[in-house]
Amino acid sequence: MKMTRVDHRFSELKKQNKKGFIAYLAAGDPNLKDTEDICLRLEDAGVDVIELGLPFSDPLADGRVNQEAATRALEAGSTFEGVMECISNIRKRSEVPMIFYAYMNPLLARGYEQSIAIAAQAGIDGFLLLDLPLEEARPYRNALKQNALNAIQLVTPTTPNERIHKIVKQANGFIYCVSREGVTGVQDEIAVGAGALVQRIKSETNLPVALGFGIGTPEQARDAARLSDAVVVGSAIVNAFHNQAHTPEGRAEATAFVKSMVDAVKSV
Repeated sequence: MKMTRVDHRFSELKKQNKKGFIAYLAAGDPNLKDTEDICLRLEDAGVDVIELGLPFSDPLADGRVNQEAATRALEAGSTFEGVMECISNIRKRSEVPMIFYAYMNPLLARGYEQSIAIAAQAGIDGFLLLDLPLEEARPYRNALKQNALNAIQLVTPTTPNERIHKIVKQANGFIYCVSREGVTGVQDEIAVGAGALVQRIKSETNLPVALGFGIGTPEQARDAARLSDAVVVGSAIVNAFHNQAHTPEGRAEATAFVKSMVDAVKSV
């Protein structure tokens, strides 16, 4: 499979001996036009990969902040087709690596293979499929491979080593290491055992390992970067943009907060 933008970015980071920063947004929050603006601002802040949540009514892996963001996106009229247009518009101005954080239902509703092909044509680089069991994944992974898209895989603290071995064999791009049990959402500190989990994953694969779930401050981002190849920040970024005014000044304030976390990660 040819290298995606995600693959190229992680290759560059490795050569530079730098850690990566992955930022999560719900596509369509507060609306799709503003999502385009926010993505470009995140790139300017130094974000390496943007992870866009494909709006869904029942995002069971997400905590309150990201669930509410998905609800706002749907209430603002976000649709699958609208999100694809959003990606296409971003691609007219940017080559920032982007992946979809997605649940299976919206993809299956339109025909899975067709949905994946449309997303690839729009300019997405890969998918993290939250509710696709390993045992049922092969035909779905094949569709990603046929469209030269990354298949990002999750590993959680409760995943036994034998299953980690199987999971990483189906992955490319990077491995998303969930730092704690439960759903997304800012926590007070990095979970005990997160570093050990990263090392368990690294013993099974040469893919980069990104640590996420619960990271909400520059200090936490720096601590997470010391443990992993990249840091994923979601709820804190969603909150930052939601709580600021939807004006150029408000967006600049939220972007500055993101940059403070990016700078913390890059300092490691």
